[in-house]
Amino acid sequence: MSAWVWIATLVALIAVLAVDLLIIGRRPHEPSVKESGGWVALYVGLAVVFGIGVWITAGGRYAGEFYTGWLTEYSLSVDNLFVFVIIMARFSVPRQFQQKVLLIGIVLALVMRGLFIAAGAALIAQFSWVFYIFGAFLVYTAINLLKEGENDADDFNENVLIRWAKKVLPVSNSFGDGRMMTVTSVGKRMFTPLLIVTIAIGTTDLLFALDSIPAIFGITKEPYLVFTANIFALMGLRQLYFLLGGLLERLVYLNYGLAAVLAFIGVKLFLEALHTNSLPFINGGEGVHWAPEIPIWLSLLVIIGTLGIATVASLVKSSRDRKRALVDSKA
Repeated sequence: MSAWVWIATLVALIAVLAVDLLIIGRRPHEPSVKESGGWVALYVGLAVVFGIGVWITAGGRYAGEFYTGWLTEYSLSVDNLFVFVIIMARFSVPRQFQQKVLLIGIVLALVMRGLFIAAGAALIAQFSWVFYIFGAFLVYTAINLLKEGENDADDFNENVLIRWAKKVLPVSNSFGDGRMMTVTSVGKRMFTPLLIVTIAIGTTDLLFALDSIPAIFGITKEPYLVFTANIFALMGLRQLYFLLGGLLERLVYLNYGLAAVLAFIGVKLFLEALHTNSLPFINGGEGVHWAPEIPIWLSLLVIIGTLGIATVASLVKSSRDRKRALVDSKA
């Protein structure tokens, strides 16, 4: 991908972030469902249009890789929202300030994922066998998701950086006017809990990136497509947080769907590593040609089908549980 395309993409990204910062800075508020829905629809529409642009300029193969990667990253980002809800509740963040925290967390996520993508692309270019590691890690992550089951408050534990910040930094008990720093009545400057929450959001997303980046490299090896798929998955995440609201609690089987997707991509990576094998202790350093290569259209169908089944099953179960609870309450 040429340098000017990268530059144009980064300029557009900075412009969108600047608009977001301007809106939040001028009027901190809790967005309505209508406002959130409009923004989510806009970002989804932009992703669709971008994919069409990729199709026109680079062909259907790369457009398919973008759409599959974007859908995978978007689905994994929805799983992030569960933990974000827990973090907001744990630190009792006022609703009108949650937009700001989420936006800062998204900016940090974009920077960190950009670094991860650059490192992953460099590794893949030099060592094709790294796909064995990526594949094994994704299968391991899928197994852990199956063991964990539904998300709950116990899924979030304060990491070392959060504990250090709370211990070392002067942090007030009040969120004040929603800024990172405040001045007490005696003139002392202190950080607000918003800083701790931002650290929690940023470091949590860093952990999520450990499985999302290998997952998308299992779909496409093009760093530009990996980066743009992550951009479109993250840019509407703030509005999606407010749009979904209580619906997140009803997606009880989402973890199982994501586990199946990660396991599928892990196996896909492993098969691809076998097909292009260069390790001397496997098949004498030659490629294992019987290992099938899973086409991108099949990957897209499997991912859409798996997530669709998980979502429908979740909503059906939640509806039945609510009806059962209503009947029990009347009994």
